[in-house]
Amino acid sequence: MKILIIGKGGREHAIAWKIKQSPLVSEIFIAPGNDGMKAQFNCIPIGESHTDQLLEFALKNKVDLTIVGPEAVLMNGLVDQFQQHGLTLFSPIKGAAMVEGSKDFAKRLMQKYGIPTAQYATFSDYDEAKAYLDRVGAPIVIKYDGIAAGKGVVVASTIEVAEQALKEMLLDRKFGDGEVIIEQFLEGPEFSLMALVHGEKVVPLVVAQDHKRAYDGDQGPNTGGMGAYTPVPLISESVVQDAVEKIMKPMAQAMVQEGIPFTGVLYGGLILTSSGPQVIEFNARFGDPETEVILPKMKSDLVEIILELLKGRTPEIEWDSRFYLGVVLASKGYPGSFTKGEKIQGLEKVTNPLFHMGTEFKDGKWCNSGGRVLLIVGKGETIETAQQDAYRGVAQINAPSLFYRTDIGYQAMKT
Repeated sequence: MKILIIGKGGREHAIAWKIKQSPLVSEIFIAPGNDGMKAQFNCIPIGESHTDQLLEFALKNKVDLTIVGPEAVLMNGLVDQFQQHGLTLFSPIKGAAMVEGSKDFAKRLMQKYGIPTAQYATFSDYDEAKAYLDRVGAPIVIKYDGIAAGKGVVVASTIEVAEQALKEMLLDRKFGDGEVIIEQFLEGPEFSLMALVHGEKVVPLVVAQDHKRAYDGDQGPNTGGMGAYTPVPLISESVVQDAVEKIMKPMAQAMVQEGIPFTGVLYGGLILTSSGPQVIEFNARFGDPETEVILPKMKSDLVEIILELLKGRTPEIEWDSRFYLGVVLASKGYPGSFTKGEKIQGLEKVTNPLFHMGTEFKDGKWCNSGGRVLLIVGKGETIETAQQDAYRGVAQINAPSLFYRTDIGYQAMKT
């Protein structure tokens, strides 16, 4: 089989790394990929947003299966266009990807089908939003209703922080034109539950926990994710089953009912409240950085699983029993402004699985080209040993321009 992966970050690197292990696969193309993938994979110099060129490439090279990484590509309707030309994809059509593309759309769907989530209100007018905020008070959650690369959410502990978020999103248009959701603050441990979905068939993956805040102890601004680990001891198997039966399956069924059946990875960003698991958000693709720890834990052939699912069957997935933990190295200043082109040394010393998120090989040296730069994975029989293994790998990297959290997995160690 020939497989095309669309994207250029750590998530796409991890997907390609996993797919390469399948005996069913003869060739892997990544468009556009990044310099860190080029040694192992055939990176195609076509940008993610160039749908017509990607389609032409897929048809010319007789691609058997396409997987889309970034949400923006899904919202551009690439899947719809590929399908019109008879191509097979394990990614959702634009209508189904709206569960991520519009938080208001997702909320309305959850409300209609009784899927547990926080109370909310949607606003396009700053004064109306502020009046509502003054009425409900803090703590409160402010979300941009659109794609914001994982940065359009502010958990505000005070009214002042919430007002600043409203100002940035509605008046300053920080993420572009769009509405804002003001949402009830929910308390409890958060976890990520991804499922492989085809219509009403739902195959859950192991749960993971992401670390969104930039600095140790969950301090600082929200990021696209500074690390992740799996499994999550805080989340029992009964809670996972509860989430599958009350959230993931009903959402897949809801989209079939709405005439926008979902195929691909349905990502549930969930929280365990005193009344059970509830939805914080849905994404319509593999999560990042959770994918980089979940796929190494998967013992089964990912391609075989996807093909079984596309045939309408319900495949079983076999998992490694160990903990997997990933640490992100990011450019200093991220998620704000940062300097690109800063030297990175020591990559060749790392023996752990290493996924390139934002690197460039220039003038004979590695350097950073993005906010999140590298992810290093450790594994172990306990969360502590997995953490130690990951940070041993991190210690091999010499890059004064990068920073990382030193406490990935700390919540699991409380149990």
